[in-house]
Amino acid sequence: MTPSYRLILSLFLVFSMGLVSAALPRDPAKFFFEHTLGDLTDDLADAKSKGKKGVLIFFEQEECPFCHRMKTTILNQVAVQDYFQEHFLVLSIDIESAEDIVDFAGNETTKKKYFSEIAKNRGATPVFAFFDLQGKMVVRYTGAASGVEEFLWLGEYASDKTYEKMPFSKYKRIKRKEQRQSR
Repeated sequence: MTPSYRLILSLFLVFSMGLVSAALPRDPAKFFFEHTLGDLTDDLADAKSKGKKGVLIFFEQEECPFCHRMKTTILNQVAVQDYFQEHFLVLSIDIESAEDIVDFAGNETTKKKYFSEIAKNRGATPVFAFFDLQGKMVVRYTGAASGVEEFLWLGEYASDKTYEKMPFSKYKRIKRKEQRQSR
């Protein structure tokens, strides 16, 4: 094998490995969620400075099988991570934590109490809460999405402000109908 052939082959292997690894699932803890110091007003300012459309908070608990399924089948997908990171500052909050935080209005509370306010005292998880750049919750979705496609639709629904026109259930029906017609 000539040296130039080896070089070409090596470059091809490195390039093709990069393409393969870009499509493999990535750990949401490392590639999806932003780190927060617990002050949501700072996180909101960060979202604004980065040109995001808002903040998405994933309210979860450790023993929740639906949270686990979301992390291992949807939130770990490159397309999901890329889309949401482009449009939102994405945070994760453990609903069982008594850790202090500052909410979007600047009020001191705990993660557990804040979740209770957002979820209206319902303990079901996961809850995906989308906040606009003023810190107002604009979309709340409780439960696991059926798949990557539905979760991406949820992101589009929130980032395009479609929530101002219709409920998410109607938006999903429209998207499914469009999908069937394009086949």
